[in-house]
Amino acid sequence: MMRVEVILGVVFVVVVVLGCLKNGEAVGVGLSDNFYAESCPEVESIVRAGVQSASLTDPTTPAALLRLMFHDCQGCDASILVNADGVITKSSEMGSTKNFGIRKRELISLVKSAVEAVCPRRISCADILVMAAREAVAFSGGPRIIRLPLGRRDSINPPNAGLADASLPHADIGLDSTLQLFAKKGMTIEESVAILGAHTLGVTHCINLQSRLYSTRKSNATNQNPAFELSLKTRCPQLAGPTASKISFMQNDLTSVIFDNEYFVNSMRGRGLLNVDSDMAVDSRTRPFVEKFAEDQGAFFRAFSSAFVKLSSYGVLTGNRGVVRRSCGALD
Repeated sequence: MMRVEVILGVVFVVVVVLGCLKNGEAVGVGLSDNFYAESCPEVESIVRAGVQSASLTDPTTPAALLRLMFHDCQGCDASILVNADGVITKSSEMGSTKNFGIRKRELISLVKSAVEAVCPRRISCADILVMAAREAVAFSGGPRIIRLPLGRRDSINPPNAGLADASLPHADIGLDSTLQLFAKKGMTIEESVAILGAHTLGVTHCINLQSRLYSTRKSNATNQNPAFELSLKTRCPQLAGPTASKISFMQNDLTSVIFDNEYFVNSMRGRGLLNVDSDMAVDSRTRPFVEKFAEDQGAFFRAFSSAFVKLSSYGVLTGNRGVVRRSCGALD
């Protein structure tokens, strides 16, 4: 009987591992939602307290943390947190133009210090960042993602701004490329639409709207509200120059510090800021889900939670393929 159980156990593990492979990369292998239950049961409370304190002082914190996690989750290895020191680390991912406007890296370092005081060298910066993003969503009114797989390891390789430039999507990315990007991370079309709902928080800088507003190559979207388009051009003029375009911004929606379904309501009304925000409301593949989420915030929250877990679990480092850094801003 024991031999049968062992064989079945091996078969189960093989099936799980194979089931977690997509395009040659492991999806969450080695992660567990109770990973720190014994080694550091306090960690989630510490992270929650840090995010809540910062968010009460600065209401834009949740949006910044969510974007920070998204930009790190080309592997979710905390590489975006590493600073250049001119010796071991020649450059930082912050040198990537696509990381313009990234904020709150120092908050993750502060939370890491608080965690280290209680649980030294047990919790990775990568996990702290993902937990902080989860708390950011919940604090701003979004869903509380209860079952969040943990156990990521931090990257040991020096960050590469060029690699970040190559892997992060451009602000002008189209709907087809967006769906392909998220499909590689195991998301359904419904989940892909839901994860775009993260745009309900924060702002979009005018520099990221220049091509969408003034390019001769127009989007295929047919629901762009002319009055809204005019207001965008007034706020983000073509000849403003790169400095002014970086300073000026548009709120993503009127409730930009609240995680709600207003993003989808705006998309249906032709008030999407980016091309993909507008296109998904008219494309036959995505429109049903945009309509669904605009009408049913609970449905959006459920799909977003599932997408969040997939995004933050894809291609991560686990076990001996990474480390737990002492400091988030430096390689050990």
